[in-house]
Amino acid sequence: MRVLLTGGGGRLGTELRALLPDLGAEVVAPASAELDITDAEQVMAVVRRENPAVIVHAAAYTDVGGAEKNRERCWAVNVAGTRNMAQVANAVGAKLVQISTDYVFSGETGNYGEDDTPGPVVNFYALSKLVAEEAARAAQRHLILRTSFRPREFQYPVAYSDVFTGQDYVDIIAPLIALAVRHSPEIEDEVLHIVTERKSVYELARRRRPDVREGTRAEAGVTLPGDVSLNTGRWESLRLQLLAAPVRA
Repeated sequence: MRVLLTGGGGRLGTELRALLPDLGAEVVAPASAELDITDAEQVMAVVRRENPAVIVHAAAYTDVGGAEKNRERCWAVNVAGTRNMAQVANAVGAKLVQISTDYVFSGETGNYGEDDTPGPVVNFYALSKLVAEEAARAAQRHLILRTSFRPREFQYPVAYSDVFTGQDYVDIIAPLIALAVRHSPEIEDEVLHIVTERKSVYELARRRRPDVREGTRAEAGVTLPGDVSLNTGRWESLRLQLLAAPVRA
């Protein structure tokens, strides 16, 4: 199975480039200089040349604080870029796998299921990713994966104990995403939640940085949702089926 991966040099993309070949997928991951997702003509030319069966759109503007100051760039990458990928997926008959986020939810209740109504969003980054989901739905064949991950090590001196999430480290999340990507042609769901158990960011941070200081989201400098934990029951059931089933070519 030929996979075209955007954002191949990013946090998740780097992991997927290593994992997907072991699952029997051929991965093409053009650098951003070769594939500027905001350039519709370039996107069309590259994707037609590579002719993938699956497009994994992992490239994104992910700086939550920066998005408030650089809204135009954030929108161009997250929204216009996704529109371009959906258009070209239709042109070559590929399935679009859109990497989305738990931030599409307000964070008021937590344990969000795939069929729960997103929003109201709490910051501009969240807005751009929610609109990007709708852009991805323009692809005739699409799978939206809502997830959340951090680098292999917690990179901040402070972690918030009043922000709850299913987020995990990228080396834990990426194998789950890779499994979903490898089986994406046969997955009938249009949205899946792929994270781990509900926890505070502080609890998560202490797993790999025991000396991290406990803080609260009031210190963040940008509005953060309180509880964006996701219900993963649908994915867990499907994952067991996928692990037991033979991989189709």
